[in-house]
Amino acid sequence: MCVGQIGRALRFAACAAMAAGMNTPTAKPWIEAISAYTPGKAKSDDGRVLIKLSANENPLGCSPHAAAALVDKGASLARYPDPASTALREALGAAYDVDSDLIVCGTGSDELLNLIAMGYAGAGDDIIYVRYGFSVYDIAARKTAANVIVAPDKDYGTDVDALLALVTDKTRVVFVANPNNPTGTYCSDAEIARLHAGLPGNCVLVLDQAYGEYLEDDGPAALELARQHDNVLITRTFSKIYGLAAERIGWCYGQPGLIATLNRVRAPFNVTTAGQAAAIAALGDTDFVTRSRQHNAEWRDWMAAEFAALSNYGVKVIPSWANFLMILFEGNCSAEAAYNGLMAEGYIVRWLPGQGLGSGLRITIGTEDENRGVMAALRKILEAHA
Repeated sequence: MCVGQIGRALRFAACAAMAAGMNTPTAKPWIEAISAYTPGKAKSDDGRVLIKLSANENPLGCSPHAAAALVDKGASLARYPDPASTALREALGAAYDVDSDLIVCGTGSDELLNLIAMGYAGAGDDIIYVRYGFSVYDIAARKTAANVIVAPDKDYGTDVDALLALVTDKTRVVFVANPNNPTGTYCSDAEIARLHAGLPGNCVLVLDQAYGEYLEDDGPAALELARQHDNVLITRTFSKIYGLAAERIGWCYGQPGLIATLNRVRAPFNVTTAGQAAAIAALGDTDFVTRSRQHNAEWRDWMAAEFAALSNYGVKVIPSWANFLMILFEGNCSAEAAYNGLMAEGYIVRWLPGQGLGSGLRITIGTEDENRGVMAALRKILEAHA
């Protein structure tokens, strides 16, 4: 090839590259509008491993029977899992007194929340959730190109009247976390029933009960509501009280039409063989669940009392029904300063300015040593800012 030919080839290549740059793939505008989910951190900004109180995990770990089941299934790694999670659904049906045919399992409850939005809403439809609700609702809604409608809160929790005031003939899905994440608030059974009664029949009410097992009565009223009506879905997870966050196992209960929709759009083989076995074993270890619930209640009450004693520093604690506390900083020490100070002391908690909670920290209930340690560290920080 002569010099002239080489020059022309190079110019052609440059023009082609420029043209390609002008025609690169572009995401749809409703996808571009999504703020990606930010998980709870486990390390400091400089890479130090910290005591993690940022992700609402079970400080007691998981049932030893569940751990053993994970190991036992190691020999079947080359085989696809049961795509219907049949044995797990049967175990869930027995444990929660619901029809196992009306359960669908997912890769954590997160997958199921996304599938519900996908199955029932699209461009021009409305999806409503409560301000300070779980951030996945916003992502799930935007994925479908639906209109995102955020209802005002009431004391950092669900305001049924505010939700109902926003319902129109375009409303297709209403998401309510109960207990709520990240604030820990709880909406009574009567108020949830009133919310449902005010919704049109073609609107799906999604009751996200990721923390349902931390309630003293385990939240059966929600399951009963789903048992009686064609437009209610309950989502739950094995990531919290069961201590299986690493395995990503969730489940959803509702009437046949709703479950059929989710089965149409869910991923095949979405729960691993080992995960299914571990979840079944976890369901069978009721002693572990009871011990986890008792530990959480004891130390949540202790920490709430400790925070209340710091009110003279401008600290306010929101009453919680979950396995964490939301703490507001209204004095000389800001939430950001407390967050960074706790990292310096070796603890990582959750600061959520992206969800409008820049003045608050969400702190997971940990082991006794972790709870006492983080309280001592925070007291030191507050005193330094007094």
